[in-house]
Amino acid sequence: MEATHSSSSTTTTTYAQAPGYFKRLGALDWLFAAALAGAAAYALARYGAYMDIYEKVILALCAPTFAALGWHWKPVRWLMPLTALLSLWAISLYGGDLAMGNQKFLLKYMLSSQSAILWMSAMFVFSTVFYWIGLLSRKDFGTSVGSKLCWAGVVLGTTGMLVRWFESYLIGADVGHIPVSNLYEVFILFAIITAMFYLYYEEHYATRQLGAFVLLVIAAAVVFLLWYTVSRDAAGIQPLVPALQSWWMKIHVPANFIGYGSFALSAMVGSAYLLKSHGILADRLPAFEVLDDIMYKSISIGFAFFTVATILGALWAADAWGGYWSWDPKETWALIVWLNYAAWLHMRLMSGLRGRVAAWWTVLGLLVTTFAFLGVNMFLSGLHSYGAL
Repeated sequence: MEATHSSSSTTTTTYAQAPGYFKRLGALDWLFAAALAGAAAYALARYGAYMDIYEKVILALCAPTFAALGWHWKPVRWLMPLTALLSLWAISLYGGDLAMGNQKFLLKYMLSSQSAILWMSAMFVFSTVFYWIGLLSRKDFGTSVGSKLCWAGVVLGTTGMLVRWFESYLIGADVGHIPVSNLYEVFILFAIITAMFYLYYEEHYATRQLGAFVLLVIAAAVVFLLWYTVSRDAAGIQPLVPALQSWWMKIHVPANFIGYGSFALSAMVGSAYLLKSHGILADRLPAFEVLDDIMYKSISIGFAFFTVATILGALWAADAWGGYWSWDPKETWALIVWLNYAAWLHMRLMSGLRGRVAAWWTVLGLLVTTFAFLGVNMFLSGLHSYGAL
């Protein structure tokens, strides 16, 4: 009894001495939160007259959401200010005239949306190359450079998207919209989201060996993006079709692509798991437990956001077309994707799904997800035909 009492006292003391969550936050954390709150308040005061109630709520919720994200993952504290400064710099260079994009050197070759997105594409491709150099040579230099280039791609891609948003309003107030309305824009969003999720896991698990695999899917998205830009002249900003002129788009599409990015990441980690299980690069990749944990967390996060996106999509459909569900090909394949990962998580939680079966499932799941993301637009038609290739 005495030993038990001593153990209990020790545990109680440990919990009593453990600082609370908010007490662990430093001055920079609170400064970051205050800056976000100030920026949101300024935006509401300056542009609130142009917003409906839903947009105001979304903006108000962004400040605490991104503050919490910055507290949990410190790189966000410099990523957001840096992209904001670069975007504001580009906006100031435009001076309200879209023609400046071809006349001012910095805009034409660096900070206009198309230039920044091209630089993003280059950074992600070079990042892939350096990650593979580091993995194959067992040198930290290659993976370190790959990681820095990946961060550069995120910064430039985010800046490009923000500037593109501004450029759409320079064309006309009736044209301006958040840049998540077509395949060109969502492929950029996919690349940025997937890269950010990977960079989080890279820091959390203190390993860069998976960059060679995850950046492959990002590089593939970039290659498609460049082909699509050249062959379809897709970089031009077009007015929204009536079905997309809704505030639902601002939350449905990003939530959807958080899901797609997470699912793609899990598949590439699953590929690494399969190679390691067959003795290929086995001594250069993280432990099976780490790979398995990343797969599980990626699918869990992706599934949560994809579920929210599917619900939001149904609400948007009811608002736009008068019904929550119409078995449109895009809706049907979204349901197939949802069921696939619901089954994966069910087997994981109920039957302890692990190992090669789980890894193969994530790889095959990427094929299903890719068809839902891209194949439906290529081969099927329906209510979502505005996203066709």
